[in-house]
Amino acid sequence: MNIAVIFAGGSGRRMNTKDKPKQFLMIHGKPIIVHTIEKFQYHDRIDGIIVVCINDWIEYMEDLKYRYRLDKIGRIVPGGESGQMSIYNGLKAAAEVYGEEGNVVLIHDGVRPLVGEDLIDENIRSVREYGSAITVNLAKETVILVDDEGQVTDVPSREHSRTAQAPQSFWLSDILAVQQEAIAGGITDAIDSCTLMRMFDKKVSVVVGPNYNIKITTPEDFYVFRALYDALENEQLN
Repeated sequence: MNIAVIFAGGSGRRMNTKDKPKQFLMIHGKPIIVHTIEKFQYHDRIDGIIVVCINDWIEYMEDLKYRYRLDKIGRIVPGGESGQMSIYNGLKAAAEVYGEEGNVVLIHDGVRPLVGEDLIDENIRSVREYGSAITVNLAKETVILVDDEGQVTDVPSREHSRTAQAPQSFWLSDILAVQQEAIAGGITDAIDSCTLMRMFDKKVSVVVGPNYNIKITTPEDFYVFRALYDALENEQLN
């Protein structure tokens, strides 16, 4: 099986929203999170979906599930104290609902709604061929590393620089095992699943995604998404 774990746990502080988290903001008549989930709901290779949600908004998310007929959602679970622990809650639920062995899991941001069918396919293919996948973009500008004082420490080659996106995809049994080992060792706040896998020397293969697969984090991102959405709908972008 191929399972999507969609993280919808952010509070929207950088978005400066007053009454609801950013993933529930409306655009073109639907909340952002619904736009995202529908990409997996209507993909014929996705068998099930787990949604990780802010605890106080689970009832609202359940209502969205039924209102928009998102019947591939097998469970909606509360987030944890960190992004890593929230994803762990989703992975545990995926194993409980769908089983652990032989299943691919695609971990995706609820506020990254422009994920395309081909990108989902490529993530599944990469896991089944190489054991893992992280969606990336080619670096369009030079990446600079700095220390705590803001001084440049390294300038990696642009040829070998990538920016990480999502989905980040693995065999469910593999990422669960690494999560459990990390938590047992006191690691509970890894920035993302790729970082966590590399902490334990696991190989991670890359899948190059489109530049428009953006994450909606700030008000500027919201307006960019709306413009990209309209352009894609009008077939102005490939």
